[in-house]
Amino acid sequence: MNRVSVGKRYEDEVAAWLDGHGYSVLERNFRFRHKEIDIIAEKDSLLVFVEVKYRKDGAFGTGLEAVTVSKRRNIRTAALYYLEKNRRYDCNVRFDVATFEREKLLYIEDAFQLTK
Repeated sequence: MNRVSVGKRYEDEVAAWLDGHGYSVLERNFRFRHKEIDIIAEKDSLLVFVEVKYRKDGAFGTGLEAVTVSKRRNIRTAALYYLEKNRRYDCNVRFDVATFEREKLLYIEDAFQLTK
C-alpha cells in the first residue's frame, strides 16, 4: 500500500468516527495553495479542523509530534481561508488531531489554538 492510500484509509476511519460521534463531515482534503486540512467537520455551532496522522511505530516520533509549528501554521492559514470563503464568521472553531499509534486511534480535541 502506498502512502496516499494509507493516509486515505486512516482519514476514512476518522471520518467514520466523527460521524459516529454526532459530527457532520463537511470537507475532506480541503486545499488552499499548498496547505491542506484533512477533515473539516461540524457539530452544532462548532467547526472542527482535523489533522490525521498515522505512525507505524515510534521510530519517527508520535503522530502528535508530527504536527509541527509549521504544520499548525499551515492548517491555521487554510482554516482562515475556509472561514472567509464560506462566510463562517459566527461559529466557534477547534483544531483537533487524530493520530493512530499502531492501529489504535487517539483523538485529541483542542490540540492547538487558532492563535499561537
